[in-house]
Amino acid sequence: MSDNFSFALTQEEKQYLKALVRKSILCRINKQEEPVPEPVTEHLSEEYGAFVTLNKNGHLRGCIGNVQGTGPLYKTIWKMARAAAFEDPRFPPLTESEFKEIEIEISILSPIDVCKDPEQIVIGRHGLIMQRGMQSGLLLPQVAVDWKWNREEFLAQTCHKAGMEADAWKDPNTNIFWFEAEVF
Repeated sequence: MSDNFSFALTQEEKQYLKALVRKSILCRINKQEEPVPEPVTEHLSEEYGAFVTLNKNGHLRGCIGNVQGTGPLYKTIWKMARAAAFEDPRFPPLTESEFKEIEIEISILSPIDVCKDPEQIVIGRHGLIMQRGMQSGLLLPQVAVDWKWNREEFLAQTCHKAGMEADAWKDPNTNIFWFEAEVF
């Protein structure tokens, strides 16, 4: 992993992406199909993984993303907005009355890399993926901060998210991957 993931966005780019999330969800609620609005800069056409997180009254309401870039970032954000609002299996689809209450958080992910030494994980900087066989789980960097976890708790909770025992991260058959994210 590079020492510092640097994917800086201008205020204009951040505003465009947040407006894009709202427009994507609203178009689905209103059963309108519109083309994805063109990005305000070429920078937003680069390929990066991204997550869209929706919160309502300070509580998670939906979160879905692509770990790796599979197309222009702005189109990924458009799709992930709809997925977070209507396809997160933990929640019922977002309703029109809830739409006005949601807060949007967008995470742009760095390339994923193998974490060779869990002691190097920095809370608030790194997100984690645990993978063993068909089991896999991901937690974004801000989750450990929000829950005030230390490194071991973060590792254990990522294992739990993958459906593994809490200390599975110590198992040589468990792969630990890490990434960084630009979150706004």
